[in-house]
Amino acid sequence: MFVNRLSELDLLEKRFASGKAEFFVLYGRRRVGKTELMARFCEGKRAVFFVSDLGSEISLRTALSSSINATIYGPGQLDAVYSSWEALFQALSQAAQKERLVVVLDEFPYMVTAHPPLASILQKSWDQTLKNSQVMLILCGSYIGMMEETVLGYHAPLYGRRTAQYLLEPLQFIDARQFYPSFSKEDQVRAYAVYGGTPAYLHTIEPHKSLKENIQENILTRGSYLYDEVHFILQQELREPRNYFAILQAIAAGKTRLNEIKQATGIDGATSYLDTLQQLHLIERLVPVTETQPQKSRRGIYRLKDHYLRFWFRYVLPNRSQLERGGTNFILENQVLPEFDHFSSLAFEEICQQYFWRNGLSGKLSFLPEKISRWWSANEEIDLIVVGEKDAILVECKWSNQPVGTKILADLERKAHLVERELGDRKIQFALCSRTGFTPQLIEISTKRSDTLLLDLNQILEN
Repeated sequence: MFVNRLSELDLLEKRFASGKAEFFVLYGRRRVGKTELMARFCEGKRAVFFVSDLGSEISLRTALSSSINATIYGPGQLDAVYSSWEALFQALSQAAQKERLVVVLDEFPYMVTAHPPLASILQKSWDQTLKNSQVMLILCGSYIGMMEETVLGYHAPLYGRRTAQYLLEPLQFIDARQFYPSFSKEDQVRAYAVYGGTPAYLHTIEPHKSLKENIQENILTRGSYLYDEVHFILQQELREPRNYFAILQAIAAGKTRLNEIKQATGIDGATSYLDTLQQLHLIERLVPVTETQPQKSRRGIYRLKDHYLRFWFRYVLPNRSQLERGGTNFILENQVLPEFDHFSSLAFEEICQQYFWRNGLSGKLSFLPEKISRWWSANEEIDLIVVGEKDAILVECKWSNQPVGTKILADLERKAHLVERELGDRKIQFALCSRTGFTPQLIEISTKRSDTLLLDLNQILEN
């Protein structure tokens, strides 16, 4: 199942039709769908599609030679192995002199690991021949740090050669929900809280089964694809997975500030590990939305960015002993389900954030958002603030089985006084997002005010 990615395909198609050599860099965390996107883009095109592995230099050159020969001469027509990488790139240049040729080198960092001079060789080949051909070269990679080191960074051999680059993000809720259309709207939000927008994880969902059954059979059951996924990801991407694992575990347990993480893990050099985890898009550093210098802010906190990591560290890892012994149903009924709605509340907040971005950028809000994120002080917090040039909307997101009433609006108005100095002279409005709707009293009040917006689950999900 291939969902959305329309803007990404459109960007690739425009580059394909440019009439000149293209050097496109596509990167993003593992499992996010880069290879599937490339496969869809290459359909019906003259293309060399090569997915690298952790093999040796000669094995990779042999495999890529075979892919090139099959595209240029036809399958089984030529078995020759190019004697060097220079000769291989020269063959690609010659094949693209008169006709567009797409060349996808997927997991390019693996190739550089097998043969470190490769980036410099490609740079020389690009400068001498490839840039004057009709080639569309696409380099893909999962480890963002290494992609920056070998391709994107200022000191990288290939710096300045790219004609376009794109960071492929996980799917947003509006697209992710297409993997489970049979679920109720509330279970769609809960499913997003568990699986997030990572296509590889979404593909494990069996939509004819309930969300509860999917979690029990495809996550909590020993031997299922997602049961050991976190271990596999860290082992594939990182040289010292033990330290990274300890940091992720600390953040999942609520240790969100740098000093707290250092104390919980005993790792003095935690900052460098945190930077790598951010490059892998496994965690994110958040600061209050009103901060003018986010990188220098002392109010920053760390949070697991990947939804499935949150679920795994919350419910799989702590209950590993019982799960190993077949206690899946017990853990589901006694650990997961009793606090499932509390766990899902953060995902609902993110869905609301996506809603305001989508409506702001499409002109459905009264102003164009510049930033949308959380705000907090020592003892107070606001779920979201939509910040524009002259306006701001303070948003409360309630994933509760009780209708939202007037007390919530009054409390949000009180918090407005706490943040108004940081918002300057922006005109403040209010929005309440509720899973279960609103009390008649609040609905009546909102109809008499022009600064208050009420959004129930149907409005948020269907808009």
